[in-house]
Amino acid sequence: MVRLVALIISIALQIVAAVIALRFMKLTKYRLSWILLSLSFALMALNKIIQLVEFFRGTPSYTWQIIDEWVGVIISFMIITGVILMRELFYSLKRAEIDRARAEKRVITAIINTEENERKRFAKDLHDGLGPLMSTIKMSLSALNERITDPSGTVILSNTNHLINEAINTLKDISNNLSPHVLSNFGLSSALGAFTTKINQTKTIEINFKSNMENQRLETDKEVVVYRAACELINNSIRHSGASRIDIELNKLEKIITLHFYDNGRGFDTSSLEEEDKKGMGLSNIETRVRSVDGVFILESTPGKGISALIKITE
Repeated sequence: MVRLVALIISIALQIVAAVIALRFMKLTKYRLSWILLSLSFALMALNKIIQLVEFFRGTPSYTWQIIDEWVGVIISFMIITGVILMRELFYSLKRAEIDRARAEKRVITAIINTEENERKRFAKDLHDGLGPLMSTIKMSLSALNERITDPSGTVILSNTNHLINEAINTLKDISNNLSPHVLSNFGLSSALGAFTTKINQTKTIEINFKSNMENQRLETDKEVVVYRAACELINNSIRHSGASRIDIELNKLEKIITLHFYDNGRGFDTSSLEEEDKKGMGLSNIETRVRSVDGVFILESTPGKGISALIKITE
């Protein structure tokens, strides 16, 4: 009785497995490997049905025993062949994943390049369009300086000159932040050095920058990615961390370029970053940009102990 129940359950399960396998054949585009595995499930169910018939007949005949053995041989052969051929399916899935990753990388790279080109265009328009206008206004005010003798008018003119100078300097800063000429002309180390020096002059935070990459150049897209990532990390520390000091080390060892970033701010619980909506656009942008050049971005932080970040790319 126990054997009968086991046979019935086995037949039911194998019929279900065979039906499911046969329905998946269309998804695998009728590959031979899956066809063989599907048929082997069907034959296993048939084999169990033969055993059930023999169970009710009592003593199994020699002929049915031979059939049962050969069905088992055929099933084993089909399973082995199907498993061997299954490699092709896994290779196809792997190739599809590689193609998807390459396509994603091309899209991200295209977006980054488009963004940088727009930054350059906008910076050029500001510099070449508004720059001459502001300079002309300044020259006109200088010409008026000799004609105004009234003390109140002189004060107003002096204030206006001061505002124009501030506007010109602000325009230069905006243009340089959009597309730093130091980065394109002198490289990553010089650009980061100039950026951190400018921030140190504001006295809002102390940044200690060290590098062994003076006068060394990388591919343009890699320089842009690391520069933008470092600037984003600095801005995050200034705006959110309450840090008083930042340490940045940019080093090159053989063909590996690393940027280590530390601040002494309040830090945070990095487990919250596992929730995508709490990750923030800045960190997501850094991660996406670094990944677009086959780099690695690692961020570590503990509440009360600041943050530590690592960017690693290959030359």
